[in-house]
Amino acid sequence: MIPTQNAPHTPLSQMHVKLRQAAPEDFGTVLDLLSACGLHTSSVTPQGSTYWIADLDGRPSGCIGLEHGEQASLLRSMGVLPAARRQGLGRALALSALTYASLRGDAALYLFSSDAGAFWQQFGFVPVDAAEVAAALPGTPQVQSGECKGWIHQEQAWKRVIGA
Repeated sequence: MIPTQNAPHTPLSQMHVKLRQAAPEDFGTVLDLLSACGLHTSSVTPQGSTYWIADLDGRPSGCIGLEHGEQASLLRSMGVLPAARRQGLGRALALSALTYASLRGDAALYLFSSDAGAFWQQFGFVPVDAAEVAAALPGTPQVQSGECKGWIHQEQAWKRVIGA
């Protein structure tokens, strides 16, 4: 069960936080978290992707995913439950995905976000044209969905060069 509210506010320093790579049996939890955060899940798939879950006191409270291409990945589906926000989980999830992309040898990491640009800029992301993402990662589910449904060219895209 995905919690939507904490009881009295407990400081993160007094909570047990665990970031873990999602196993195949965790994929339902990833979808539940994304839905609880109001994010679209229609093109979210474990194939060609890696997801992480942030557990707060043993409860899934946030997640993030990477869709992998050749020399690049697409960061997608980051969500933290409202009751667990502003405690550093989003930052921890983002850093996990950035580290993983670097370790797998990606030259660039991309994402789409119309409303969270300031969050991603603190990690070195800069705006780019959505066509660049589509060209770099044509086989990823989110790019394919965006092209099929026609939304991709209206989206704000972001890029972070890795290891330059």
